[in-house]
Amino acid sequence: MKRDIIKIDEDRCTGCGLCIPNCPEGALQIIDGKARLVSDLACDGLGACIGHCPEGAITVETREAAPYDERQVMANIVKAFRGPAADAATGTPAGAPVAGGGRGSLLRQWPVQLHLLNPQAPYFRGADLLVAADCVPFTSADFHERFLAGKALVIFCPKLDDSDEIYIDRLAEIIRLNDIKSITVVHMEVPCCFGTTRIVNEALRRSGRKLEVRDVTVSVRGEVKGTRATTS
Repeated sequence: MKRDIIKIDEDRCTGCGLCIPNCPEGALQIIDGKARLVSDLACDGLGACIGHCPEGAITVETREAAPYDERQVMANIVKAFRGPAADAATGTPAGAPVAGGGRGSLLRQWPVQLHLLNPQAPYFRGADLLVAADCVPFTSADFHERFLAGKALVIFCPKLDDSDEIYIDRLAEIIRLNDIKSITVVHMEVPCCFGTTRIVNEALRRSGRKLEVRDVTVSVRGEVKGTRATTS
């Protein structure tokens, strides 16, 4: 099949390795002093690594390639990330007590940052979607139990990019391609954070779907300041 996939210009690549930690799928390695795409199956073609190459050696091309393989990606992540994904692989229930006290994570997927998400990832199919501003989990001590349990997660900050279009388009595609059942938006009470709700509503409009949106405002101390539900 033909699909988007990254391409590395070996003449430009210096082997600095800055792209490696910014490929959450583990599709890149430094081999013989150059960055290499080691698996077509693990490259989603979204190009999260591109902006981290100081030499401009990474681009996206359309060519014949094997389909993106979510299972292989998760296997790569489990090897590098001993957390919720590892718990799932070893059969430890999400949220179960972990060594050292406390509760385990209720996160059902990785990655979670909107820039890195594949809209066709299987964990979005038929999901209740939680869209959270980046800062919310740091203010809400019970974020996992109160908001995240049973939901697929998307996080972003509406203030970090010059344009909201990248957020709106990616989120609209997630909603459009999957049988999303509901959307919960959680954002801070600070003015800039209300852009999260605006972006979600515009993405929902562009997707052509009509869904219930539960909008939750959280204070800087983690208290829920207000909740409202709309259908659009």
